[in-house]
Amino acid sequence: MKKVIYSMLGAGLLCLSSCGGQTQTEQTPAVDKSSAKNQVIETIMTRRSVRKYLPQPVNRDTMQMILDCGIHAPNGQNKQSWAVRVVDNPEFINGITEVYKKVNPKVAEDPGFKNMFRNAPTVVFIANDTSYDMSQIDCGLLGENMILSAWSMGIGSCCLGSPIRFMKTEPQAADYLKRLNIPEGYELLYCIAFGYPDESPAAKPRDASKVMFVE
Repeated sequence: MKKVIYSMLGAGLLCLSSCGGQTQTEQTPAVDKSSAKNQVIETIMTRRSVRKYLPQPVNRDTMQMILDCGIHAPNGQNKQSWAVRVVDNPEFINGITEVYKKVNPKVAEDPGFKNMFRNAPTVVFIANDTSYDMSQIDCGLLGENMILSAWSMGIGSCCLGSPIRFMKTEPQAADYLKRLNIPEGYELLYCIAFGYPDESPAAKPRDASKVMFVE
């Protein structure tokens, strides 16, 4: 059993690399010299959610690498129970944002507001297979692989749920939802904004007391 666990862990670390004492609540620790030698650990420990982006787009070759890392995530029975749609078309992003502003006019009062995806130039939409009860877990693992591989290449990201809620419930957004061409039997779960960071967020506290070894 140990050999299987070690093999799975090693494979996961290799995949991410190719792409790119317990305490109470505390700041995420800085990466020390020993862990910094491991690119995977360094990427995990330094990753931050980014909510301000430069206008510079992420080119499609780079996004393809990020997506390839995503679909290599572990998933139940290798069902790959996700549907992924990538949008980097300004017309789409700006169009759905205009709909959002009509419904929520106050957001337009913020001079820094450009689009409903934290101003990111690229958005990845992820849908889960509603017939498979583990599909949402698979979709989460897919997203984490993409987020970490992107960060290892200097690209920030932010998981977003509210744009999905808006697109699924607002009748005026129906055309944009249709354009995503989500397969029958799948449902939009969340989206991830990607772009080059225009901020350097500080680490937020993590509650290590929530993790325990069971004797």
